Amino acid sequence: MSKLYNATENGYPGDEDQGQTSSWYVLSALGFYSVCPGTDQYVLGSPMFKKITISLENGKKFVINAKSNNSQNVYITDARLNNKVYSKNYLTYGDIIKGGEFNLQMSAAPNYKRGVSDGDLPFSVSK
Repeated sequence: MSKLYNATENGYPGDEDQGQTSSWYVLSALGFYSVCPGTDQYVLGSPMFKKITISLENGKKFVINAKSNNSQNVYITDARLNNKVYSKNYLTYGDIIKGGEFNLQMSAAPNYKRGVSDGDLPFSVSK
């Protein structure tokens, strides 16, 4: 994101495609993206902020707290959704629309024990 979007003559990666490029950037900055349209899953990435509040149309708020987040700490080592351990590598639309808090512990090293069971993996057409 920081390589393709910046304040230089090459800081914009081309045609906007009716908002697709911008929506990719905004969702990726939040720390998730709909890799497989047609599912309700948003695959987790690395948020660009330490705290993000999404004001939902239903009046609720979905808050993402990314503790220790910085340009080196890009790995999620622990995740909690509404104070419950969250091992999945994706959020669902239902998780977000209910509102609440998604707390992430960020680190410079991955946690190889988090998100490794079959139920933690997002939808894929391949194995």
